[in-house]
Amino acid sequence: VQLQASGGGLVQAGGSLRLSCAASERTFSTYYMGWFRQAPGKEREFVAAITRTGSTTYYADSVKGRFTSSRDNAKNTVYLQMNSLKPEDTAVYYCAARVAGSRLFVKASEYDYWGQGTQVTVSS
Repeated sequence: VQLQASGGGLVQAGGSLRLSCAASERTFSTYYMGWFRQAPGKEREFVAAITRTGSTTYYADSVKGRFTSSRDNAKNTVYLQMNSLKPEDTAVYYCAARVAGSRLFVKASEYDYWGQGTQVTVSS
């Protein structure tokens, strides 16, 4: 499975960005998807997770109410809409896929495949 993340960039605090993650497999609809981020000198941290159908999502407390994850299985793509961005949101953002399971997953070690990451920089 190949995952291609895009949509990062430089934005001012309070602004918005929409990240996309396109999967190469037609079985995308069977994957649980997650978003993680890693800031310089810090460990990779969980941001959001979404179930196979997109009916259920889960967010880290630090982004709850500001970020929204969705997916379009017809396009093999998962999205992360980021609003009210803060300088502390600056990081490389990664999408990840898990093939099997029956719940949302929040640990990086629980995911099977990773995208290459896209840089998000929020200026104050």
